[in-house]
Amino acid sequence: MKCPFCGHPDSRVLESRSIEDMTAIRRRRECPECGKRFTTYERVEMSPILVVKKDGRREVFDRNKIRAGMIRACEKRPVSMETLEEAAAEVEARVRASGKNEVTSREIGELVMDKLREIDEVAYVRFASVYREFADLHRFTEEIERILREKGQTKGTGRDSHGSEEPGGPQTSND
Repeated sequence: MKCPFCGHPDSRVLESRSIEDMTAIRRRRECPECGKRFTTYERVEMSPILVVKKDGRREVFDRNKIRAGMIRACEKRPVSMETLEEAAAEVEARVRASGKNEVTSREIGELVMDKLREIDEVAYVRFASVYREFADLHRFTEEIERILREKGQTKGTGRDSHGSEEPGGPQTSND
């Protein structure tokens, strides 16, 4: 493998490991010329899947776009890059498992939202607000209330799903 830093035509593999449910191999390499290290990924090349956009245009499915959107949604959130890589791989696996040659951007967006919801609810709401084009604060509030209803009650806050004080919730003392 050619070194991306100095262009030397060879490199040494330091470490290899399977990732993404053993559908890819991650290799850490070192250039014998400049000594710099870099990472490469090896994946099976699959037949292309076309994504049908809202306006009818078609483009080749690109997992990097999914990953980039998830990274944006998870900015300043406690979510590791490894978690996002795995989530993007799972979305791609589900798209490929559908057996379709074409899939709508809406279907992909729903899969991404499902994964983000499992990973981080704030990231989910961020992504959903852009994806579903929330027009105003009311739509944000509706989505958050829906999440809270589905969770039943918020954990450890002493408040029910509507923000009201629960019996036995946190109490202040006049001491």
